[in-house]
Amino acid sequence: MPAYRVPAFLAELLHARSPSGYEAEAQAVFDHHVKPAADAYANDALGNRIATLNPKGDPVLMLAGHMDELGLIVTYVNNHGYLYFDTIGGHDLSVISGRRVIIQTAAGPVKGVTGKRAIHLMDEEDRKKVPKKHEIWIDIGARDKADALSRVSIGDVATYDHELELINGSIGTARAFDNKVGAYIVGETLVRLAREKKKLAAKVVSVATTQEEIGVRGATTSAYLVNPHIAVAVDVGHATDHPDCDNRKFGETKLGGGPIICRGANINPKVHARLLAAAKKLGIPFQNEADPRPTGTDARAIQMGRGGVATGLVSIPLRYMHTPSEVVDLQDVERCVQLLVEFAKGLEKGDYAHW
Repeated sequence: MPAYRVPAFLAELLHARSPSGYEAEAQAVFDHHVKPAADAYANDALGNRIATLNPKGDPVLMLAGHMDELGLIVTYVNNHGYLYFDTIGGHDLSVISGRRVIIQTAAGPVKGVTGKRAIHLMDEEDRKKVPKKHEIWIDIGARDKADALSRVSIGDVATYDHELELINGSIGTARAFDNKVGAYIVGETLVRLAREKKKLAAKVVSVATTQEEIGVRGATTSAYLVNPHIAVAVDVGHATDHPDCDNRKFGETKLGGGPIICRGANINPKVHARLLAAAKKLGIPFQNEADPRPTGTDARAIQMGRGGVATGLVSIPLRYMHTPSEVVDLQDVERCVQLLVEFAKGLEKGDYAHW
């Protein structure tokens, strides 16, 4: 299989360390790659990045992908110099221990390791338990509390030291495909629409949102600011093509099967139909997902913005969500960009997808 080349924009986003509320590194990447293509570009009090193309267009289309990721925040340092933390976002506590981490500090990155009591020092009952957060620490090799606090401050954040790596063709692993792929897709869609220089009816606003992992907060405020008629949120969805994933419970989606197009209460039926039509026109594979309630994505906040927004949701199939080694087929990411470009080009003046 020919070597797959990861787009520089996406690779830089995946390298950026950006836990919720600490998105500066991802912001800088989005600024560098998207701002030059936009007709207008702004940030806001929550750190969202808001890029606009064709500002006088109608309808207003908002594309949203969150750039924040899971993290750990330092809350306490004991007398021996070990750091204790709380979690940012939804972690599986069983996978935190024994990881290399990078702590963002005012003086630069500090490396550490998450530690807990070794299995040799546990009795039979202890070995059956998932450790609680206060039973795990970060070891930065400090001599004592003073030494640790000379390098790290309370409120500094850490991310897993797991970088992007291709494991087979276009299938890659990284710590934060959730949701750097979404931020990349909405930004790259605007860049390509700008490059085509074809007349758009719609005003297109691509937003790299913040703080999704702690309650879709950036999407809530940016949807109010943008005031779109139509929106598509882009996130990751569960690929259910691996062992121990019952399709009767979780549906059937797979890596390489194309973008997942959601249908359900959170989704405007006309937007859903137009996303399907765009995929069929392009001849790209796509997958279907049903969700009976507000989704766990930016879509749920955007749909309820101001007087309501005709909202769709497209997801990239992903294995092992919220672990240090998430897995994605990057061909699905490229197909999603193509899908949104076609969707945006197909919107007509005065069409607000009301039903």
